[in-house]
Amino acid sequence: MSRRYISFKGLTTIGSLLVVLFFLVLTGCRDDDENERVPRIQTDFTVNLNLPDFTGLQNPGGWEYFSGGSRGIIVYRVNNDEFVAFDRHCTYNVPQACRIFVDENSGLTAADTICCGSVFDIFTGNPVVGPAEVSLQSFRTQYNPNTNSLRVFN
Repeated sequence: MSRRYISFKGLTTIGSLLVVLFFLVLTGCRDDDENERVPRIQTDFTVNLNLPDFTGLQNPGGWEYFSGGSRGIIVYRVNNDEFVAFDRHCTYNVPQACRIFVDENSGLTAADTICCGSVFDIFTGNPVVGPAEVSLQSFRTQYNPNTNSLRVFN
């Protein structure tokens, strides 16, 4: 009888170790450090593109800054019916909270070359220069041509 008890006790110990090991594997396997992710701020706003405040978005290739997100939002008009929107929080050295700006000369990139040292493609949000390896955080856009309004949300 004592031999069965020892076998059962051994199995219980092994089982407990497996459970602990499984827990450690699950909690230890994260894709990235929370401090290195741009905070995801709930965003949902609609812009009436007929208003004079938003003339930058009247034509393809135009852009405007908006409040919201973590460090503000850039909205870029790709063509007559398509828009993209990105958080202005640089994805390199996230705790430093660097803010990117559209390159007004080209209008094709957004960068913060002083604080985070990175340049991003304005169409995709992908890094093109610098130490950043992660794309800018994007927002969904929904354009209504009947009312000439744009909804930006996540």
